Amino acid sequence: MRLVFAGSPTAAVPSLTALAAGPHEIVAVLTRDDTPQGRKRVLTPTPVAVEADRLGLPVVKARRLTPEVTAELTALEPDLGVVVAYGALLRDPLLGTPRLGWINLHFSLLPAWRGAAPVQRSLMAGDEVTGAAVFRLVPELDAGDVYDTLTRPLDGTETAGDLLVELSRSGAELLVGVVDRLADGTAEATPQSGDVTLAPKLTLADGDLDAGRPAAELIDRFRGVTPEPGARVDIDGTTLKITEARVTPAGEAPLEAGRLESRGRRLLLGTASSPVELVRVQPAGKKEMPAADWWRGLSETEDRRVTLPTPPGTTDVDTRADADTDTDTKSTS
Repeated sequence: MRLVFAGSPTAAVPSLTALAAGPHEIVAVLTRDDTPQGRKRVLTPTPVAVEADRLGLPVVKARRLTPEVTAELTALEPDLGVVVAYGALLRDPLLGTPRLGWINLHFSLLPAWRGAAPVQRSLMAGDEVTGAAVFRLVPELDAGDVYDTLTRPLDGTETAGDLLVELSRSGAELLVGVVDRLADGTAEATPQSGDVTLAPKLTLADGDLDAGRPAAELIDRFRGVTPEPGARVDIDGTTLKITEARVTPAGEAPLEAGRLESRGRRLLLGTASSPVELVRVQPAGKKEMPAADWWRGLSETEDRRVTLPTPPGTTDVDTRADADTDTDTKSTS
C-alpha cells in the first residue's frame, strides 16, 4: 500500500521506523514545522522529520493543513493515512483523501483519555491499567472505531516519560499489525464503548504539587507531569523542581503537611496522609542533585516548616466528555 505518515514527537518515531521497514511504501511524511529550541532559539526539525530524512523519505512540514498541503498529499494518491501524535486535527477533505481513510495510534484504552495528554492524565488519575489503541480517524476527537488494543498494568512507579517510551515501542508493533490487516482486507473495527474521559494538554500549573493532598495523589501527579512540564514546589517564593520522588514504607511516622524533614539520608515531605520521599531535586538556577544534598546545603537558620500552596485547578480538571475544551488541547491526533 501507499502510505502517508503524520507525526511529530519522539513518541511517533518507532512507528515510522517500523512501517518503513515493512512492505508498504511511505509516499510522504507529514510533520510539524521546525521550531526554535534552546537558549539560542535554533530552528530545529521534529524528531519525526529527522528520522524521515535518515530513511530517505519525502517530508512535508506544516503547522496548519492548508489547501496547498491537502492538494500536495492528495496528488500522491495514498491508500492509507497513519497518524501518531502529529499535533493538529485532520479534517475534510484531507480526512477522506486516502482510499482506506486514516488510522491513529493513541496511547490509551479508548474511550478513556481522548485528547493531547492521555499517558499523563492516566497517571495523574491513578489508573491501574493503561495501554494503546489503533482506531479509525473521524471528525470527532479520538472517537472512531477501534481496530486493536494492547494493555499495560501500572504498578504506581512509572513516570509519563518512561511509560510513553514503552508504549511508543509496543504501540508501533500494534500499528504495523493493523496496517498489514488493512492491506489484506482482514482488519475489523469495533465501536468504542465505556465511559469517555478527556486528556487536555498539560500546562505549567499542572506541575505544581500540593502537599495538602494525600501522598498517593501527590505521587500520581508527580508521575504524570514528569518529565514535562515537570513537578515543582514553592519554598519561600523559590521554585524547587522535583525530578524523582516515591512513597515511603508503610508505618512511616507522620509529618505535618508541607513540612520538609531529614530522616537519616532521606528527605521527606509531609502530606495530608503519609510523607513522601524526595529523592532528586533541581533548585532554581542549579543542576539536578540528590535531595538530601540540597537539604544539607541550606542554612541552619532557615525555617524548615514549609507550607506549600494549593495550585489553581489541582482538583478541578473536568474530564467529562462534554467538558468545554480548547481546540489546541485536542490536536494530537
